[in-house]
Amino acid sequence: LGNPGKQYEYTRHNIGFITVDYLAAYYRIKVNKIKHKAVLGEGTIAGEKVMVVKPQTFMNLSGESLREIVQYYKIPNENLIVIYDDVSLDVGRIRIRPKGSDGGHNGMKSIIYQLGSDVFPRIKLGIGQPPEQWDMVDWVIGKFTDGDISVLSKSVELVAQKVIPELIQNGTASAMNKYNGYSAT
Repeated sequence: LGNPGKQYEYTRHNIGFITVDYLAAYYRIKVNKIKHKAVLGEGTIAGEKVMVVKPQTFMNLSGESLREIVQYYKIPNENLIVIYDDVSLDVGRIRIRPKGSDGGHNGMKSIIYQLGSDVFPRIKLGIGQPPEQWDMVDWVIGKFTDGDISVLSKSVELVAQKVIPELIQNGTASAMNKYNGYSAT
């Protein structure tokens, strides 16, 4: 998940898009088709045909795009993998879940509402809590520090190269057992 536009390109809230961009480059998937309120591409990961999607609605409306894609392509919810930021996790920490609440994340709230279900795999990447004097919105749309970038780049690589293939090949439980709690710090 992320927000479209240059001004949000390297913000904390866009760690999902950053991960998808790395994933697409790593697996040589061209994400260049505009369809269903998203930019998407098709390719292969772990021997399976996949679609890489970046909703082009703003974060709070991400579910609109995913609902259209799921309905059009008849994708079961268990075949989705949503990647997004989580302020409750330390920077670089990874948490994988097969289902769950939105946890206060507006993009996830939109997806759960639009799909009518909270049962779909998700990968949360920690972006840390804002300092006491910071407003939450300013924090999530703020840029990463140099220290955050070095930590998060390792987590992004792990998600793209190891976690996603594990999820595809062996399921959420296996990916959780191998990678939950990973931290690049």
